Amino acid sequence: MSTVQELEKQIESIKARNMRVEKDKAWETSWTRRIAIAVSTYIVVLLFFLVIHVDRPYLSALVPSIGFLFSTLTIDFLKSWWLKTHN
Repeated sequence: MSTVQELEKQIESIKARNMRVEKDKAWETSWTRRIAIAVSTYIVVLLFFLVIHVDRPYLSALVPSIGFLFSTLTIDFLKSWWLKTHN
């Protein structure tokens, strides 16, 4: 049988894991992450468009970046709706 000290260590381990999970979730839903991905997407697409000589590459590269941001907003809305309807 576990001793009180072993149980306390297990509880602390679980608390530490829960803290890591909460931080990871906060990062996944943060605007910092969303903006970083959108900016990275813009840069990569812009470079690609410049290489293949697309007309108005600076404007055209905005489309996938803005699309990504809109998709994250939609997903949050759908997630909230889904959570409400699926108890």
